[in-house]
Amino acid sequence: MQTSFTDKQLLNKDNKTSESIIRKCVHCGMCNATCPTYGVNGEELEGPRGRIYLIKDMLENKKPATKEIAKHIDSCLSCYSCMTTCPSGVNYMHLIDHGRNYVEETYKRPFLDRLFRNILSFVLPRPNMFLLMALSSKIIKPFSFLFPKFLRNALSLMPDKIPGKKLKEKKVYEVTEGKKISRVALLTGCVQRVISPEINEATIRLLNRHKVEVVVMPDINCCGSLNHHLGKKKSAHDSFKKNIESWHEEYLKNGLDAIISNTSGCGTTLKDYGHIFKNDKDLKKKAKKISDLTKDVTEYLDENLKLNINLQSDKKYKIAYHSACSMQHGQKVHQQPKDLISKTGNEVLDIPEGHLCCGSAGTYNILHQKMAKTLLHNKVKNIEKISPDFISTGNIGCMTQISAGTRIPIIHTVELLDWFTGGPKPYKLDNF
Repeated sequence: MQTSFTDKQLLNKDNKTSESIIRKCVHCGMCNATCPTYGVNGEELEGPRGRIYLIKDMLENKKPATKEIAKHIDSCLSCYSCMTTCPSGVNYMHLIDHGRNYVEETYKRPFLDRLFRNILSFVLPRPNMFLLMALSSKIIKPFSFLFPKFLRNALSLMPDKIPGKKLKEKKVYEVTEGKKISRVALLTGCVQRVISPEINEATIRLLNRHKVEVVVMPDINCCGSLNHHLGKKKSAHDSFKKNIESWHEEYLKNGLDAIISNTSGCGTTLKDYGHIFKNDKDLKKKAKKISDLTKDVTEYLDENLKLNINLQSDKKYKIAYHSACSMQHGQKVHQQPKDLISKTGNEVLDIPEGHLCCGSAGTYNILHQKMAKTLLHNKVKNIEKISPDFISTGNIGCMTQISAGTRIPIIHTVELLDWFTGGPKPYKLDNF
């Protein structure tokens, strides 16, 4: 795609990066074929190619974003399915991130929109604040019929039950039997640690059982991706920098063989720290090291450990594997989880149109409820076609979203692997 940035504009390093991305686009439109929002609306500006034109026009002409432009940029899920499809290697992820930041800098949203986004930006990355909100929502839910539809729907996504924690919180979870073979840091997440602590506990048990010491840095809450995708650049970068410094110091002082993410949306962002700070002379080397160390938990298990799987169970299950967008398109980790599940002796079922988003996408199912519900309906329909016993996935957002649309139980892949290597049965499968 031809561009017309001036030399002065290209002195801005974000513009220079975006210009090189835009120039790779050949207008072929293959991205639209796998874009969920384009698939629903069939509108050019609701697909990657259309959004690229909008971003190009804003940046080149220094145009502030308008309500219409903000609508189309906001409606992108950041599922990155278009990047898997693109034959020209257009890094849409970095371009849409720049576009979101530009929209946030140049467009003044309506008051209620600003207020709600600011509340999400403040509460979700802070586990204690989110826990308070989750507990409060249990009191409010019986009266939700009094609220506008938008708030009723948002409340319905809040959990009815906050599971109790079974592992004591501490910085280092040591190997208690045998000799330690590795040492890793675990990102426990902001929302996940509140509504599904069993995922982190399963991860720690599984790694410890296979002689891997696990470090949980007490000063790290959020990876920064929630604010990153809201266009809240300063808040996101504050989180990024804090995390980089904390993990890097631990890496230098005590050693880390990997940084483990068991939430694929977070893992995608961690792996992008190196790009985000590539022009920061103070942080670029540290950021790159953190990105290089980051692995999805299934990626790490597949590459580094031989799991001691119990194959003696008489009962085998049909398991639908939902490959989260941030996993298969963002991190290009797709086959490893399926291979690990297969090793448990269970049958892995591929979901029809499994490359398409379920509609979760961070805060998307809160801010874009109509589109999110349409995508959820399509995803559940495809899952129920194959009649699985239960569903496995690697992202808490997808788990929350999909469970709102079906009675088929859904668990994290690491819970399944923990179970089949000597851990407890996931409580969501108690009826099996």
